[in-house]
Amino acid sequence: MREMDGGMATGGQHTLAEISSQPEAWADALQAFSAREADLKRAWTALNPGQVAFVGCGSTYYLSLSAAWLFQGLTGVPARAYPSSEIVLFQSQVVTRPEHTLLVTISRSGTTTETLLAVDRFRRLGGRAVWSITCYPDSPLAKAASLVLPAEGGQEQSVAQTRSFASMLVLAQAMAAALGGQEISPLKNLPDLGAKLLEETEPIAQELGSDPGVDSFCFLGSGPQYGIANEAMLKMKEMSLSSSEAFHFFEFRHGPKSMVNGRALVVGLLSQPVHTHEEQVLDEMAALGAHTLALAPLTETDGGRCRIQLPCYLPPWATPVLYLPPLQLLAYYRAVGKGLDPDRPRNLDQVVFLDESGFSEG
Repeated sequence: MREMDGGMATGGQHTLAEISSQPEAWADALQAFSAREADLKRAWTALNPGQVAFVGCGSTYYLSLSAAWLFQGLTGVPARAYPSSEIVLFQSQVVTRPEHTLLVTISRSGTTTETLLAVDRFRRLGGRAVWSITCYPDSPLAKAASLVLPAEGGQEQSVAQTRSFASMLVLAQAMAAALGGQEISPLKNLPDLGAKLLEETEPIAQELGSDPGVDSFCFLGSGPQYGIANEAMLKMKEMSLSSSEAFHFFEFRHGPKSMVNGRALVVGLLSQPVHTHEEQVLDEMAALGAHTLALAPLTETDGGRCRIQLPCYLPPWATPVLYLPPLQLLAYYRAVGKGLDPDRPRNLDQVVFLDESGFSEG
């Protein structure tokens, strides 16, 4: 990684180190998964659930959106994602068939109040089983689960999730693939691909993130990339206090494009199956004056649009995590370019603890 320009802030060392080191954390997560894959498949067969609910808070809710999409697509079992608080506050409306439902909790710390309460409410309803994806396998959430997929290498000092999010996403991708009958061998390429991607995309992330001519960001994604777009939006807000939004590609036409002007950067997370339609949206935004950036697992060129090339030979279910490093770097360089410390976002703590007495049993 290049050193920061002399005029930039000196903070953010933890964030930059965690972004840069995540390929090693992915390899650690894949090794942990391999050690548990047989147990995972046995537990799945024994449970035979009719539906799966993925829950998390903040970043891990957005991770749940991608995980649920991948899981349903690969296994054929209905899967949905919810903020943990939805199960706490509206459990009977959200979990309609608890005895047939597997709850998959996702949490970096394993101590987030809403997610622990979601497990409690789910069990009171007679939920079938609880699994957990977390960076802390000895946490209260992990201890409450019957099966844990750990991403210990994703543990972080920074408040904003980067390495942890990506490592847990790798586990979610592996779980969906393994239970969907796919060989997970394509995922073994991810650490090397991630390292190369970090090196190759850092200059463009620094250039765009430091551009004073950009004052708002829109991240667009379809399918599993929609959850990633939301995570990119959140990273930009948390680290750099910048105006940032996320939308489905085609929903952006239905009102949100009114925000587009010459100071907006519209970032499209193109997907292999429908990229032609997605690129039309980016073309329309460019015609309205926006800066555009495409992240694309494709071999075609687009005639000059700013593009970050992702590997194109992996199956689509294996690629979501590869969108993250350039987007994390974009937020990082936006923060340091504004003189902010991305290690310590304003008003935020690494874990949100709440007074449990304030939650209704409704």
